[in-house]
Amino acid sequence: MTNSINEIEEAEVILATGSNTSEAHPQIARRMMTAVDKGAKLLVIDPRRTRLTELADVHLQIQPGSDIPLMNGMMRIILDESLADRMFIEMRTENFEALQEMLNKIDLAEVERITGVPLAEIRKAAILYARARRAVICYCLGITQHVAGTKNVQTIANLAMLTGNVEKEFTGVDPLRGQNNVQGACDMGALPNVYPGYQKVDDIACREKFSKAWCTELDPAPGLTLLDMTHSGANGPMKGMFIMGENPVLSDPLLDKVEETLSNLEFLAVADIFLTETAQFAHVVFPAASFAEKGGTFTNTERRVQMVRPAIAPIADCRTDSEIISEISTRMGYPMSYESSTEIMEEIALLTPIYGGIIHQRLGGDKWGLQWPCPDQNHPGTPFLHKHYFTRGKGHFIPGEHTPPVEPPCEDFPFFLNTGRVYHHYHTGTMTRKSEALNRESNQALLQVHPDDAKRLQIREGDILCVASRRGAIQIPAQITHAVAPGSVYTSFHFSETPVNRLTIDTQDPIAKCPEYKVCAVRIEKAP
Repeated sequence: MTNSINEIEEAEVILATGSNTSEAHPQIARRMMTAVDKGAKLLVIDPRRTRLTELADVHLQIQPGSDIPLMNGMMRIILDESLADRMFIEMRTENFEALQEMLNKIDLAEVERITGVPLAEIRKAAILYARARRAVICYCLGITQHVAGTKNVQTIANLAMLTGNVEKEFTGVDPLRGQNNVQGACDMGALPNVYPGYQKVDDIACREKFSKAWCTELDPAPGLTLLDMTHSGANGPMKGMFIMGENPVLSDPLLDKVEETLSNLEFLAVADIFLTETAQFAHVVFPAASFAEKGGTFTNTERRVQMVRPAIAPIADCRTDSEIISEISTRMGYPMSYESSTEIMEEIALLTPIYGGIIHQRLGGDKWGLQWPCPDQNHPGTPFLHKHYFTRGKGHFIPGEHTPPVEPPCEDFPFFLNTGRVYHHYHTGTMTRKSEALNRESNQALLQVHPDDAKRLQIREGDILCVASRRGAIQIPAQITHAVAPGSVYTSFHFSETPVNRLTIDTQDPIAKCPEYKVCAVRIEKAP
């Protein structure tokens, strides 16, 4: 997030896109609702009707995968209405001419056709956003999990810069992370092409620094992406794998390929707190300590590094993640002998400039943590980014044109399938499905079908449906609802009994390598 979570409460306009915030990020949704209570205008871009859209001043119910045409259309209207922040553009950005040239070619009638959103609604949203003194954009996986995911994010950045809604408090572009420490994992180098702090592995100076600190030569070649590993297949390059706290047998697309890969590994080790679907493929399972049994830090979606302490000692033979990694590394010939998580945090601060001033002593007591960048121990942390300059100097406009979904509906597969989360469960249900209370509230996946489609196909509430894509099929009960538009269906991916990712496509964004989870073509019919 460029800005802080609490700043959302003071925004004049909030644009939420690709985010079912009230179910996936309820604490952030609470801030949005507080802002609305104070008079803020809420704009929601979502192909479905959700609790958040019920609160919205404008609901832009787009066709799945048409985010870029919609936002480009908004920017064209902002230019036409002379609402762009020309001073900000001149002083703080570059390449605006290229963006302007592309926007001037846009046919707004074509935008209406592609998105399915009435032009009057697009105009209303654009003007509300551009006229606000303090406007924030919040987005989530509905933006990134597309083949055009990177271009989607760049287009959001274009919209924010065009109106000057960055560099100051109560504005910004706020990605809402999908898990509680995914920001921290990325910060610490859990990406194939960077060391901690986003220092690139192919940068000689960075590599030499880490090689010297770790007393070993480091490979200059980036590692493999997630799907390069889990989809390598029976005869692929992967011979062994160690999976920690991840359940790709349910969470990856094209699950048949994941199962083929894991079944043919020479060795698979899994560390987790429960025997997950993935752990059942393992040769060795390491029982890991839960969050309540270990100390250290989490870095949340607003870049805030917070201290946690063990509430209880690890149960039985469970060990913390760092202990498991250190012991495996030592037995493989590279000794690791950290005395505590405090010592690990000191190494992070030494090698990672954005964490340079963050150590455990500054996070203890009644402190609420520090937000990076925090370059030294006298620095108070950074509530919002880009106050005086962007990391690269000036903000760079990157024009983006429409990239349609790879797999649109057709005669054989006439429906768009969209997937997401429900309020009561988390990711693949490894933890939440152990709760009787949560299972009582939501104990199975449901396929949301529009009443018009249900009537045409003679489907009734609760009918068991066969949903098939070009990759596989599942059976799932029907839920007849106006939450989805005609021609679209929706379900969640939490339930192992209904492995929806057997249906999803594994085509990836060419830059970020994120799969296109959010859009694929399916057919539905009543199960025999």
